[in-house]
Amino acid sequence: MYLNCHSFHSLRYGTMSVEDLVQKAKSLGIKQLVLTDINTVTGIYDFKKQCEEAGIKPIAGMEVRKENRLLYIAIARKFSGIGEVNRIVTAHNCDGEELSETAPDFENVFVIYPLNNIPAVLKQNEYIGIREEELNVLIRPELKKYSSKMVILQPVTFSSQKEYNLHLILRAIDKNTLLSMLSEQDICRKSEYLRREKEIIEDFQYHPGIIENTQKLLDACDFEFDFEKVRNRQYYTRSKASDLKMLRRLAYLGLEKRYGPQNKEAQDRVEQELKVIDDRNFCSYFLITWDIVRYSNRMGLMHVGRGSGANSIVSYCLGITDICPLELDLYFERFLNLNRKLPPDFDIDWSWQNRDTILDYIFKKYGKEHVAFCGTNVQFKYKSILREVGKVFGLPKEELDSMVNHPVETHDPNSVVKHVHRYGAMLEKFPNQRSMHACGILISEEPITHFTALEMPPKGFPIVQFDMNTAEDIGLEKFDILSQRGLGTINDTVELIKKTRGITVDIRDTLLSKNESKANEYLASGRTIGCFYIESPAMRGLLRRLKCEDYRILVAASSIIRPGVAQSGMMREYIFRHNHPDQFEYFHPIFEENLKETYGIMVYQEDVIKIAQYFGGVSLADADTLRRAMSGKERSIQKLQEVKANFFEKCKKQGHSEALTIEAFRQIESFAGYSFCKAHSASYAVESYQSLYLKVYYPLEFMVSVINNQGGFYRTEVYIHEARMSGANIQVPCVNRSELQTVLDGRDIYLGLSLMQGLDTGTIQRMIEEREQNGKYRSLEDFIRRVPAGIETVQTLIFIGALRFTGKPKNELLVEARMIMVNFKTESRGMMLIDEPFQPYILPELKREPFEDAFDEIEIIGFPVSCSPFDLLQTPYRGSVFVKDLPQHHKCQVKMLAYLISRKHVPTRKGAMYFGTWIDANGQYFDTAHFPDSLKEYDFQGGGCYLLLGTVEIDYHFPTITIHKMAKMPMIPDPRYAYHQEKQYHIHQKIREDVSMTSRKPYPQAQEINLPRQKFR
Repeated sequence: MYLNCHSFHSLRYGTMSVEDLVQKAKSLGIKQLVLTDINTVTGIYDFKKQCEEAGIKPIAGMEVRKENRLLYIAIARKFSGIGEVNRIVTAHNCDGEELSETAPDFENVFVIYPLNNIPAVLKQNEYIGIREEELNVLIRPELKKYSSKMVILQPVTFSSQKEYNLHLILRAIDKNTLLSMLSEQDICRKSEYLRREKEIIEDFQYHPGIIENTQKLLDACDFEFDFEKVRNRQYYTRSKASDLKMLRRLAYLGLEKRYGPQNKEAQDRVEQELKVIDDRNFCSYFLITWDIVRYSNRMGLMHVGRGSGANSIVSYCLGITDICPLELDLYFERFLNLNRKLPPDFDIDWSWQNRDTILDYIFKKYGKEHVAFCGTNVQFKYKSILREVGKVFGLPKEELDSMVNHPVETHDPNSVVKHVHRYGAMLEKFPNQRSMHACGILISEEPITHFTALEMPPKGFPIVQFDMNTAEDIGLEKFDILSQRGLGTINDTVELIKKTRGITVDIRDTLLSKNESKANEYLASGRTIGCFYIESPAMRGLLRRLKCEDYRILVAASSIIRPGVAQSGMMREYIFRHNHPDQFEYFHPIFEENLKETYGIMVYQEDVIKIAQYFGGVSLADADTLRRAMSGKERSIQKLQEVKANFFEKCKKQGHSEALTIEAFRQIESFAGYSFCKAHSASYAVESYQSLYLKVYYPLEFMVSVINNQGGFYRTEVYIHEARMSGANIQVPCVNRSELQTVLDGRDIYLGLSLMQGLDTGTIQRMIEEREQNGKYRSLEDFIRRVPAGIETVQTLIFIGALRFTGKPKNELLVEARMIMVNFKTESRGMMLIDEPFQPYILPELKREPFEDAFDEIEIIGFPVSCSPFDLLQTPYRGSVFVKDLPQHHKCQVKMLAYLISRKHVPTRKGAMYFGTWIDANGQYFDTAHFPDSLKEYDFQGGGCYLLLGTVEIDYHFPTITIHKMAKMPMIPDPRYAYHQEKQYHIHQKIREDVSMTSRKPYPQAQEINLPRQKFR
């Protein structure tokens, strides 16, 4: 009797999750249920599983609406009917086709119209839905002819009064209005609740024909779906056999190129992998990925293949990855094995500038009917919940801001706020809107609309209506096509080197980018600002603690810097053992034999597999099953119990005591959820080393590229500082020398015009195009004649110094600009046949204070260029100790003056603490720790220079300062407002800092992991 049920996938309308809907139906003894979410089939696959577990017959459909008006309800007679409805909605979403008032000629779909939208003629598969409250209108003569076509329409949107209220809130959020402003058309009827089937039949007892029609319709529907079938594109060529033949040929071509003609170990590994790939029907997956990479190479684009795919020698031979699995002892089973149900996972990165080129190729090559982005459900989050719910209750913006920015216990306890909290709690984990997955592409064998309707977000690529988990459930494996700025930096640096020096750098040459002595020196000393993945304060500190001086240690560092690993005690223990290899014993000889590279610690996920295999005696495939059961992705009590029982049984056969097995399993369990895929770490490390190589040997080209790719961990100011420390002369923008982006000219770096606030891109482009077509600007007057810019734009350019080529001071240029433009109409600029010179003016001498330029720069680009931030302090004091002196002050209290670069928030059980990064007056970086006790009295006060008092701690070659007291130092007043006291300190607020916040709970500490340093006895 339930032909029209909504879940919360009817966005901002339904009030129950799929699971809640099914469980409530089960509790009422309901045996058949139809899920018809509004214009979506997002939940139908989860619905099928939930229903079958609950003993309910699932039926799938869709409620088709147009601008919030119900047109009809489409119910699939069999699964192919879902595709029919999907295609109608897809045409509307992606091609802008109007939704028809009546349904098209469906083959396997039943259609139910509401009473207010009955077509002139009903087709055989079409019915009219009658609500209980509409029974009284059936006496109308014009409806009698439809009596044989009527079914019960009992929509389900909520199951309680509280959920009905939540529905009203959702509708108000969707309409962006107050609850009191909702109309009847905006909301569902009060009768749309889940009630007993017996009650519904009683309501329709005098209309047995309607009851019978409804039951017949339900009985005629079926939702058959095979979750085991792989639905990706089946073959790259024409058959499975020819796919394997092609994959083998390509693998052996690459094998000879990578290893030479006689490498037996590599050949055996290739054959072993090909057998598994073929058995699991993944030849086409490899070939499609190879095809995408081949196109990328043909276009001259750089890519990085990372993730667990780098564990495969076949992917290495195909050029998908650049990590040799033999060199790093990487297990193919971590990527793909006969036990693994989930698909393999290639993560391939391109520069953020080139990714759309790759996506265009994929959509054109494999057909838009077969390719789409994976979707994702963006949920209501804590802050957005409070703001959205509070807004519909009519709370003012000031109160909403206060609620969002302060803990719940401090909120006003009035009744409205209580309602906001009550209904806000119900909205947690509700989907709010559908969006595009960051990188997941689906390529299907059948048209993708067989399984889902498509939507078209602003990005311009269609998305499916479900997320990656549902995609995996129904047999659609995603291809991860990612983008990052690090590759853009590397690409741009190589091009800039060729342009400025005439040198071609083959950055993909692994001999070049893995073991360079000078690069290793930079690694060991943490001089890695700007380098992919290794520039953060935490990473630079780790590199220094390890004295990281080669690629292999960098691979390990890339893994143990991961937050869970770092805080779980693994990182601390690894640092100790790396620096004191003679001060610990291996837990067991098998740990020494297999984990010697990582000092007996399971740093990588592959290490967990090794111990399970060699210590526990389980197969490689079962070892990977154990690792996955312990990871966050697939963690479940039942699975853990199964793998634990298997591990203990195998260990017993190996002759291990129960106590020994318990401790080994404890270590595996402690690290399996935190450790990182070694292949992933190795891929990161290769790219990190490539960027480091460029920074070491071509520092100015590299830093310019970092700036133009919008940096990484830090703000632009920090990278400009780094360029200056590398010997660059930093120049503010110039209309005759600068481009949209930052440019390098010898040792001069001209900042890009795009860095200027208040200057639109269109004006900048016109300025540059005019210069390129008609030559450099000769004077202020010439510039004003040739560029269509208003007085505000001209003033901004003068203030930043972009017209300094004129040789005139800013004051004089400002007056001159006003005089030129007072009678000058910009629209007449192109109509002048003869350039008449403007009347010269004799101006009095206009003086400027020494630091006016610096404050102009802070206002327009956010930081000073013509001087250091220290030069703007009221005090000449520069500190008692400098960074170069810190190694001589271990355990000593020091006083330092420093400029704040960044701070990282870290939750602890005692409250929030911060790690700070600073530069001293010599421009050298150092780090500080700020514990909760000191922060209570001496907290951060925004960007600027601080006087710091703290104790130096040398931790494995790396000095940090534990801060006891600090105070922000006053800067000089803005000299531009010498006669305007209210504005003298206004611009100082633009001095920035980088703040990284963490919302997670504290991780376990080292003592809780308690990794033994003695052999088990």
